[in-house]
Amino acid sequence: MGNQRMSHIRATVVIPCRDEAESLPALVRALPVDLHPLVVDNGSTDGTAGIAASLGCTVVHQPIPGYGSAVNAGIAASKTEIVCTIDGDGSMDPADLTRLVEAVVAGADLAVGRRRPVDRRSWPLHSRLGTQWIARRLRQRYRLPIHDIGPLRAARRDDLLGLGITDRRFGYPVELLARAGAAGWHVVEVDTIYRARAGGTSKVSGSLKGTWRAAHDFLKVLRQMEKHVAH
Repeated sequence: MGNQRMSHIRATVVIPCRDEAESLPALVRALPVDLHPLVVDNGSTDGTAGIAASLGCTVVHQPIPGYGSAVNAGIAASKTEIVCTIDGDGSMDPADLTRLVEAVVAGADLAVGRRRPVDRRSWPLHSRLGTQWIARRLRQRYRLPIHDIGPLRAARRDDLLGLGITDRRFGYPVELLARAGAAGWHVVEVDTIYRARAGGTSKVSGSLKGTWRAAHDFLKVLRQMEKHVAH
């Protein structure tokens, strides 16, 4: 699989992982063949890195914890012009990445997925409401055509690094969108499938504590960005 992917790379798919050994194999095997998986192991203890390597993925080790820390490390290590991101929990359909990449090829600066849950278990109410509220703030403040701040994204590598995103925790996607809006990026949103994670334990939506931590990071970054733009 590794040789097949490497000979037809169109984009790199950054997959931030911490203990996703159970769900990662099916996710990687379902990726479109022109998208090369780059797994960022963010302190796993279940053998995630070894499994990723056996599946033909490029593996990057990022010991500094945090979603933003892992994603940033993966983007920096990518070798292709276009970079995508997807979570390693199997909750999203990798085939949807193709439409995001095509949107960037067609001229979008950033393509983001709008999660459409397939059942009630996919997206708990407490997590969904918080996400919708933050997305509304981003629409109003930056006139972004978005309704979600999910993990499915595609953009050009150098443009992403050039935004100067500093958050290394859960606030990373909010800062990304805010900076993209402030920079006048052409952002498009694409409906994507969202289902319950394939295995392991959610670090965010699976518990009220995880959701609260993410919401805290979201709000902190949003307020910082709004203050920065105001000045």
